[in-house]
Parts: sequence; C-alpha cells; structure tokens
Amino acid sequence: MEETNRQRRTDAQALQFEIEQPETYSQYLLHSKAEIVAALRSLIQRRALVSAYIDSGRAFLLTSLLEIQTETDELLLDWGRDEAINGQALQASQLVLSAEVDKVKVQFTLGGLAETRIAGRPAFRAALPDKVLRLQRREYFRLSTPIAKPVKFVAAISRVDGSTLVAEASLLDISGGGVGLMATPSLAALLPSGAVLSDCKMTLPEEGLLVARLCVRNKFDVTTRGGARYVRVGCEFIDLPGARMSMVQRYITRIERERKARLSGMA
Repeated sequence: MEETNRQRRTDAQALQFEIEQPETYSQYLLHSKAEIVAALRSLIQRRALVSAYIDSGRAFLLTSLLEIQTETDELLLDWGRDEAINGQALQASQLVLSAEVDKVKVQFTLGGLAETRIAGRPAFRAALPDKVLRLQRREYFRLSTPIAKPVKFVAAISRVDGSTLVAEASLLDISGGGVGLMATPSLAALLPSGAVLSDCKMTLPEEGLLVARLCVRNKFDVTTRGGARYVRVGCEFIDLPGARMSMVQRYITRIERERKARLSGMA
C-alpha cells in the first residue's frame, strides 16, 4: 500500500492542470455562480468520481461531491478511505479537483477543507469555488448533429467582387472546438482555409441562438451513397465566451444522452 501511495504521489507530481492555465483555457472557464452550481450539480447527479490533488499534486484522494449548500455558498465532499491522506487534505492550502462527466472534463480549485459530518458520517466542507473549468475540446468528443433536428448555420460572406452573400448551411457536427459545415461546392469555394467568419448564427434546439466567430481550418469533398456531393468545411471557434461554450456543451451532452437512451430502449 505504501509503495502504491508513493507511486501515486510520483505520478501526480507530473500533472499539469488546465484550471491553472487561464491564459490557454480562459474560454472554458465559468465564473457566474449559477453556471458554477450547475456544473457541480452535474457531478452529484452523475455520481462522478472526483480526484482531489493536494498541494500541487504531491498526493491525492478519491472523493465525490455530496451536496451543494447555496445559502452558505459551500459544498460537501465525501470522506476518503485513507485517513493519512484525509489528514493531508485538511492541512492543504489548496486542492485541485478534477472529474469527467460525459467526456467533459470538470476542474476547480478549493482554498482549503474543513471536517464536518453529514448523516452521522465524516465529510469535507469547503467554500464554493469562484470559477470552474468545463473542457470539451475537439479531441474529447465531436457530436454528429441529429438529422431529424438539423442545426442551421447563417453567416454573411464576402465575395471577391466585394458583394456580400448571406450563406446558409447545415451543421454536420459540433464540438467544444468548432463545427463542421455541410456546404455546396460553390459555397465552399468562398471559404478558403484561414478565412475568419464573424457573426455566425447557429440555433441549437432547446438551447437558443449561438453567435460565434469562426476560422476555416480544413475542407474535403464528400459523396453520399446516393451520389450527391458536398464539401465538409471544418471551422474552429475563435474566443468563444464561457457562457456560449456552456451552451454548446449542454447541447452536446443532452443530444448524446438522448441517443444513448434510445439505443438502450429507454426512450
């Protein structure tokens, strides 16, 4: 057991946490209390296992969120199995907590823990974090949008002669990093790699209107089984604000959950 703990501490020392790199991951940070509480409640609802890294990762314990007390701006966490590690957690000046729900990484920091009890059992108490990172980037998950409820894309595009075209297309897929457009060859010709599209509008069903800036990153031709041709235009979000990123992530999570429910016969 001691050897395992030493190995865990060695492994943890090499970790780099996205929550501690705001210059790189600022677009994934939630700052409003409502968004923070919603993100943390998702961990409770999904009974997510949370890794709590102590003082820059020199040790860690496995825990879970038990309750959020909005009236006192506090949260309760489960007591760990290792009493020695629990003691270190109580003495720590800072902890980084990390979990994953539906392929969305959730991270936040706590300034310190206090011991409390819930239902007669020991637990940790801490103040709500002032920010939470919800990271769902392209390498984590890309959702193919439902055919029955297509997501429409509208943007003003400049032609070579200086005129403006109000372009419309459907989204083939969407992720935390960007979108894939189903474009006609003539529309794709107006979208060279590196082109920046401002004020792009996409209506996400049950979420609302998403307005974003996009940069064209890649294009490739697609031919369907029926012989129809179109071009998939891959676009990356540019400086998407945290609230809009949350909208994208909520949409992705809900659609994927609905798909899983249908496959399991629950819907």
